[in-house]
Amino acid sequence: MRVIIALALLVSAGCTSSTVIRSSDPDARIYVNGEYLGMGRAHYSDEKVAFSRNEVEIKKDGCQSEHYSFRRNEEADIGAIIGGIFFTIPYLWITEYKDRHNYDYRCEPENI
Repeated sequence: MRVIIALALLVSAGCTSSTVIRSSDPDARIYVNGEYLGMGRAHYSDEKVAFSRNEVEIKKDGCQSEHYSFRRNEEADIGAIIGGIFFTIPYLWITEYKDRHNYDYRCEPENI
């Protein structure tokens, strides 16, 4: 029974992927999938399956928002690939995000 619990924990821990999102403007607000994460620098983590897409919006008062996206297909997850050999299901998480996503944000005045 302990082995099954340990394997379940190992497989579920392998499902998470994280990235740091940075804006060149430290005062710009960062949103991922509509959720506010921070200003200038933010940490994003999820358990989405491989190839999932995330929408990034960077904005600042008085400036136009800029939109970007990234997918969970940027790096291979060796642990999930090996786990998939034994359990199949981890193949849903065979890819991860890059460690960092840097965006060059320039404040373009809003059109009023």
